[in-house]
Amino acid sequence: MITITKDTIIGDILDIAPQTAPIFLSIGMHCLGCPSSRGETVEEACMVHGVDVDALLQVVNSAANE
Repeated sequence: MITITKDTIIGDILDIAPQTAPIFLSIGMHCLGCPSSRGETVEEACMVHGVDVDALLQVVNSAANE
């Protein structure tokens, strides 16, 4: 079972659960391949994109563990 937290790096998530990419794209994270976005934590990305981190974590953890 994968557990993604607010401190998990986006690039690490994409490496272990690539099926989560559409979730990040749907909240406006369109440059998932660029080095800076891959190095951000989930919390940092949510702050930049105005997204509730806890709500996103529920969706991402669900998708990562399918």
